[in-house]
Amino acid sequence: MPLSVRLDPTVEARLEEEARRLGISKSEFVKDALERTLGMKNPAELLKKVRTGTPNGDSNLSESVKQNMVKKLHAKYSD
Repeated sequence: MPLSVRLDPTVEARLEEEARRLGISKSEFVKDALERTLGMKNPAELLKKVRTGTPNGDSNLSESVKQNMVKKLHAKYSD
């Protein structure tokens, strides 16, 4: 849903600068900030998931990438 917000020129300049530095759009930056502020996204929880080594809940996914890709390619091109 679209939303218009009037920003002070200084705030807008900082928004543009930070979004550019992070390589994301201003909209993505604002949405992320809102989600964090509203408690919908917790950076500490995301970091905890990443540090467990199993962000997807299945450690085999990252350990056997090459084997899975080879199987998929053989299945696709073995005809």
